[in-house]
Parts: sequence; structure tokens; C-alpha cells
Amino acid sequence: MNSLNRVVIFGVTSAIAEQTARQLVQNGASIYCIGRNPDKLNRILADLKVRAGSDQTIAGVSADLTDTHQHLALIEQANEALGGLDAALIAHGTLPDQKACEADVTLTLQEIETNALSVVSLLSLLANQFEAQGKGVIAAISSVAGDRGRQSNYVYGAAKGMVSLFMQGLRNRLASKGVSVVTIKPGFVDSPMTASFDKSGPLWAKPEMVAKGIVNAMQKGKGEVYLPWFWYIVMQIIKHIPEAIFKRLSL
Repeated sequence: MNSLNRVVIFGVTSAIAEQTARQLVQNGASIYCIGRNPDKLNRILADLKVRAGSDQTIAGVSADLTDTHQHLALIEQANEALGGLDAALIAHGTLPDQKACEADVTLTLQEIETNALSVVSLLSLLANQFEAQGKGVIAAISSVAGDRGRQSNYVYGAAKGMVSLFMQGLRNRLASKGVSVVTIKPGFVDSPMTASFDKSGPLWAKPEMVAKGIVNAMQKGKGEVYLPWFWYIVMQIIKHIPEAIFKRLSL
């Protein structure tokens, strides 16, 4: 079992990450939180401090995680605040408007920067630290959307696919170094990011449920986790539809 006593969370203001932080604190962890919106960040920090014990550290800073030049300094701040790191969760990202991206390549590149390149930057820096210390767990939220390109969200899917593939290689690199690399692949999650979606179907999950799965996966050092679990079956079916048929589907 991996230790989750000292955890840094990038993008803590997302619904999933906030619920994950709550569960980690309830389990006794000290947390360093990084989020873009200072008001939301301060609200989350205040809430976590109420839940934490006197021996737990709850701290954080507001930062734009698309600015990769800040990443090393942010990791150093987290190490200093917590006295080292046992685990990291990368959870920041956006859900782009596919049609808007199709009309504006600049927007497409911005979304790739946010959802893929900035994540790769953090993964690379964290991997070097954890490899040097010979232990730890690095987790990042990807998506089932990254398993196969679909017309409805292929910009987002391409970014998440890059994250998943990068983490696959990172997992291979660090497996013998005592470091767990955990790729989290949620399906449909009822959160502010998906506020405009019809949520009447049976495939939707609450952030609390996904957060519980994330903590469990990080503790056990699982490689790739679909949340909820049934998305593994769904995506296996989608991935194995022949291309000649799949390209004619409206998905």
C-alpha cells in the first residue's frame, strides 16, 4: 500500500479533486492545494482545515497551471510546506466546445496546452523527484474520451489520449523504481464542468464516488483505473468497433 500522508493536488478546485482532498484529509493526510481561482481555493482550504486534525498541514497557493514555467517552483513549495511528498494528483483541465475548436485552431491549441502539455510538464517534474526518492505515487485524471477519437469531442479526447499514453510510458519507466503511476479515467461525472449536459441516463457518477475510487487506486498503486468500473467494459466495446463502421456512427 502506498503512503498518502503528504499529498499535493494540482487543480483542487475541480469537483472531483475537491472531493478527493476531503477524503484524503479525513484519512489523516496533509494536503498542499493548487488552484487557479483564488476565491474557490480559499473556500476549499477553509473547509479542509475544519476537517483536519491539529497534526495535519493544510496549505496551498493560487496559480495558472498552463504556465509551465511555474511548475518546478510550485512543486518545491509543496515539498517545503509538507516536508516532502508521498503522492501527487494532477486534476486540472477544461472541457472545450468542440465546434468552437473546429472554427478556431488557436482555441484548439490552447485546449491541448491546458489538457495535455501542462499535465505532461507536471508529470515529468514529479517523476524525476519521485524516482530520485525511490517511492511515491503520481496520479493524473485522464478520461475515457482519450480511448478513441469521436466527432463530438475529439480535441478533448486527443489531449486526454496523449496524457494516457504518456503515463503508460512513465509507468513502464518507473515500475522498477518504487513509484506508482496511476491513470484515472472517469466517464460521465455530474459536476459543474458538465452542467450543460443531459444527465438523465444511467452512466453518470457523482464526484464523491469517483474520488473514493481515486484514493483507493492511489493507495493500491493501480496502473489504469476506469471510474466507475463499468466504463472499462463500455470502452472495450467502443475501441473494438471496426473503423469502417465506427466512422459512420454519430458519437
